[in-house]
Amino acid sequence: MAGNGDITVWINSPGGDCVAAAQIYNMLMDYPGNVTVKIDGIAASAASVIAMAGTKVLISPVGMLMIHNPATLAWGDSGEMQKAIEMLGSVKDSIINAYEIKTGLSRTKLSHMMDAETWMDAGKAVELGFADGILARAELTEDVEPITMSMLYSKAAVVNSLMDKIAAKCMTKQKTEPAGRSVDSLYERLNLLKN
Repeated sequence: MAGNGDITVWINSPGGDCVAAAQIYNMLMDYPGNVTVKIDGIAASAASVIAMAGTKVLISPVGMLMIHNPATLAWGDSGEMQKAIEMLGSVKDSIINAYEIKTGLSRTKLSHMMDAETWMDAGKAVELGFADGILARAELTEDVEPITMSMLYSKAAVVNSLMDKIAAKCMTKQKTEPAGRSVDSLYERLNLLKN
């Protein structure tokens, strides 16, 4: 990755390919600037590995993080099945490396958590070290003036203003027309203007 300024990575993913996740993790870990990871929905499975690359990991108060054992499809005889089992063990060890670096938890505890398919809400993710904090609403800075009532959009005010202007135009036209016209004609004209 080019550049050296701070970056923010937003994650909302159920996961996917653990090799692709490892590559993204490595790119973020190698990045020279600060990497803030913000989990605004879910960081599950392989996406949780990517999240561990953050210099700072923040999670939404309604966000979730999930870790579990890697899985694969295998076909063949018992020798092929044994190779698949060994490969999954190696993949699990590599995933544990990322979790251990971020959380400081023991490899045994992390392995048990993966075996159990552990789901964490924001509080639990922070408590266990998978996240550093919970996302909060941005505060107004002193140099930003609060929004005043005159700046607020009001659909009712806009509609009322337009209706008043249309009614005023129709009233002007009414003065030149013969007497005896009713309010119903105003609504007829408004409907014609809409079409």
